[in-house]
Amino acid sequence: MTRAVDDFADRLRAAPQSRLQRGAAAEALELARELARRAQLLEEPGTEPREMPDAGMFAAADQIAVAAHDLALVLSDEGQVAEAVRLVEEARKRAGV
Repeated sequence: MTRAVDDFADRLRAAPQSRLQRGAAAEALELARELARRAQLLEEPGTEPREMPDAGMFAAADQIAVAAHDLALVLSDEGQVAEAVRLVEEARKRAGV
């Protein structure tokens, strides 16, 4: 999973500002928030997940990388990993990078 998200993050870092503004950064933030939410639910069951803040379009690549690496540390089975990879791949396609 981290390989897939690192590739997505690298593509975002290389993308022109116009592509980020047209939705790639928003798509990345949405993915980062979902990955962070899933990690928090596994790490702190029974608590309300905190929402990752919007740190701006130029931080979106770093936000997905951090959230994915945090999630990778707490995933316990291959099914969860496969689901996370699917989320990353779908978000990358929607982002158009």
